[in-house]
Amino acid sequence: MRSEAELVANLRTQLEALNKLTFSDGEWQRFFTQQVASANEGIVEKTAKIQTDHVQVLKRDDGSFKNIYLLDKTHIHNNRLQVINQYEVPAATAGADGVQTGGVHANRYDVTILVNGLPLVHVELKRRGVDIREAFNQINRYARDSFWADSGLFEYVQLFVISNGTLTKYYSNTVRDQHLAEASGKRSRRKTSNSFEFTSWWADASNKPITDLVGFTKTFFAKHTLLNILTRYCVFDADRKLLVMRPYQIAATEQILRRIETATNTKRLGTIAAGGYVWHTTGSGKTLTSFKTAQLATKLPSIDKVLFVVDRKDLDYQTMREYERFEKGAANSNTSTRVLKRQLEDPNSRIIITTIQKLARFVDQNAKHQIFAGHVVIIFDECHRSQFGDMHTKITKAFKNYHLFGFTGTPIFAVNAGSSGTPGLRTTEQAFGDRLHTYTIVDAIRDANVLPFRIDYINTIKTSDAIADKQVSAIDTEKALLAPERISQVVAYVREHFDQKTKRNSTYTLAGKRLAGFNSLFATASIEAAKRYYNAFTYRQDELPSDQQLKVGLIYSYAANEAEPDGLLGEEEFETYDLDQSSREFLEDAIQDYNDLFGTSYDTSADKFQNYYKDLSMRLKNRELDLVIVVNMFLTGFDATTLNTLWVDKNLRAHGLIQAFSRTNRILNSVKTYGNIVSFRNLEDETNEALALFGNADAKGVALLRPYGEYFDEYAAKVTELLDGYPPGQVIVGEENQKQFIALFGAILRLRNILTSFDDFAGNEILTPRQLQDYQSVYLNLYAERRKVTVADKEMINDDVVFEIELIKQVEVNVDYILMLVRQYLEQHGEPGDVEVRATIARAIDASPSLRNKKDLIEAFVASLTVDADVDREWKAFVAARRAQDLERIIAEENLRPDETHEFVARAFRDGAVPTAGTAVTGILPPVSRFAKANHHSLKKQNVLEKLSAFLSRYLGL
Repeated sequence: MRSEAELVANLRTQLEALNKLTFSDGEWQRFFTQQVASANEGIVEKTAKIQTDHVQVLKRDDGSFKNIYLLDKTHIHNNRLQVINQYEVPAATAGADGVQTGGVHANRYDVTILVNGLPLVHVELKRRGVDIREAFNQINRYARDSFWADSGLFEYVQLFVISNGTLTKYYSNTVRDQHLAEASGKRSRRKTSNSFEFTSWWADASNKPITDLVGFTKTFFAKHTLLNILTRYCVFDADRKLLVMRPYQIAATEQILRRIETATNTKRLGTIAAGGYVWHTTGSGKTLTSFKTAQLATKLPSIDKVLFVVDRKDLDYQTMREYERFEKGAANSNTSTRVLKRQLEDPNSRIIITTIQKLARFVDQNAKHQIFAGHVVIIFDECHRSQFGDMHTKITKAFKNYHLFGFTGTPIFAVNAGSSGTPGLRTTEQAFGDRLHTYTIVDAIRDANVLPFRIDYINTIKTSDAIADKQVSAIDTEKALLAPERISQVVAYVREHFDQKTKRNSTYTLAGKRLAGFNSLFATASIEAAKRYYNAFTYRQDELPSDQQLKVGLIYSYAANEAEPDGLLGEEEFETYDLDQSSREFLEDAIQDYNDLFGTSYDTSADKFQNYYKDLSMRLKNRELDLVIVVNMFLTGFDATTLNTLWVDKNLRAHGLIQAFSRTNRILNSVKTYGNIVSFRNLEDETNEALALFGNADAKGVALLRPYGEYFDEYAAKVTELLDGYPPGQVIVGEENQKQFIALFGAILRLRNILTSFDDFAGNEILTPRQLQDYQSVYLNLYAERRKVTVADKEMINDDVVFEIELIKQVEVNVDYILMLVRQYLEQHGEPGDVEVRATIARAIDASPSLRNKKDLIEAFVASLTVDADVDREWKAFVAARRAQDLERIIAEENLRPDETHEFVARAFRDGAVPTAGTAVTGILPPVSRFAKANHHSLKKQNVLEKLSAFLSRYLGL
């Protein structure tokens, strides 16, 4: 099959075989055009069909209705798989009837796997030795050029596989779709998961990566495995994004389901042998694993309920949000024991999220409830030792036919167990039974599912080696550490290095907004320390230059133990009434500062403080705060991809250390390459011990970045190679030379991205700012040239080269900087036409990815200025006039509806994106004949969207 006609004919045959019927020509035409290949549906709608709506209703010629399965999810081996290769999509042409077919450019796909005739898995292959990111880029190009072409059947692809023979990875269609949206300026409003960083390795049950294409094919493409991944181990979430599970998540889920089955068959319910625990490191996606486990467990015929039990109210809130994201209404949370009782009695409430405290109260108040005899799966999230006490015992005594499973990133072993609590419940194994699956921090960092750590130890106090940080002198040491002089030193260091550590000058897109840099937590040893640091950070801050001011938050509450000797962090509750009067009043004042900053109205009363926590959490995740000072809150169970730095003035060890450090190492993009830890205490031994305990003896070499000198030596060697091989100002001739330059400069950009967070790198960059700009200009010129797609150069563009554009954007200039150069020139020289200033402006624009498509605008504006010009006012007027002129030109060229187009574009500027999915764009298109085929409409729609996206990219932010 190499043509559209053959693909469609085969699809008809396969669906007839699966559904044991024969379509009449009229039935097939209706079913295909309306329910399989509707012109109004794109990737998202087609993904929904496969994942959640795979049974479509056919209206037969006789007026009766019949269910048509696109996929059999109950009996997966009823589905038929086919492999096709070298499928061709020609460039767009008009047939004799005037209808256009084909894509923007001709493409030939490597390998596609059809399931019941629908292309659900696509494989793109490269030669050995070629970067597999080239295959990733090539699939992106196919999506732009041709996946949507003709009937759009290739928009059904759920999974992509990329390989160069040696390395092989897989990912879901929405990773690709969102990457394209962001790269083209159609800013995605969804969070992260939109770039090569979110592709996954395949592995065996012991987490050994299967990277070679032969091994990958034998396992991943085994019929049973592939169909299971497509039908059981994908989640189409509430954001309409497809999540495909990673191998360790699948393995853990299968182990739990197997344990449920065997324990049920061997009548071991209600014992420790009926359950077990899963050790998956912090940040590896435990919530998705537990959700899918819960979802699949509810489908087992003997299971009555699945209870998902969390320990704290904030985790209850976060977990509910996560579960709701995976599937709206799939789980039920509760605010009281009364609501919990109602849910346990409701047969439609299959998955219930509750806290251990509420469940324990329910047990106390309902001694002989019928649910205790039901067949129940109880899943504990983050099963720390705090759950191993009286409440745990109370619950396991009440329920008779249960399976008990625990998920944890940092298990309690005998070596790190405390001496308090119930003697028989001090370790994770004692409480939950066998370890069913393991995925350690070493596994996660090796697989690039979380980031490694980079640690700075900043010495701020001199103490005797004999007593430093030992418990025997802890009280005196803490007093010394709270000295005003030391706190001033620490705050001064944070202020001086904040932009550097959090990459505040770098920009990226998150939830449709352009953000600058990352944000951070400041972990203190006590409430008293948190108060002192908050005062020091906020004192007279408004007198600082605006670019040095930080948006600082503070949160703490009462904890019985602010630091526990076995490394567990004390649990802070939402009840603030246990705080002493001074601490509560201070917190009230800090919350009022927050209210003034964000226009909110929170305080320390019970409900409002809980809502303050939630609001603070969301603003931290959305990068609206720079730094939040905490004692223990947010150091466990809190995820924010924008957070990259933890400032530590607190003794941490074992469980607490790994948990706190792991707040920083969530993957976001290529700019965020590690979690930054800046410790004002010497925690080196504690760090090494914790990594060995929760990783392995060699974990330090994997989890921590190499020393500065190793990165700098590599950087210096590559810069020397760059300066010698490609002197500034010299034209790079020949495709092979260009490719070598692109690879070399990309490597330098990646090394610079790491080195800029080292204090030692300042002043040792080797390349001058002008040299860096010149090289960036050349790099961006080559990037632009390789994206000029014509029939003549189609062979060249098929060999996609990997560009580090996201890293280039870190050092780009913006329009404000350009206008500052213009103002500076007018003030100093009085003549806007001077050659040098024009050259400086041109060089800055050429080195900036976001300004290059505005170069003609800026140059025309500079040429129009007079000596006494009001630069800012005239720039706004100039941009407004050009923007209106360009939009009217697009409306005229494409014959669009003027009023509807102006409204459509206004919404796009408001949202920061041109809506590409759905039918919004249809309202601005010219009327189409009802007899015209869908192909022409699709091509017109694609062309208009491309023009409006380019228009938005050109004027957004000006």
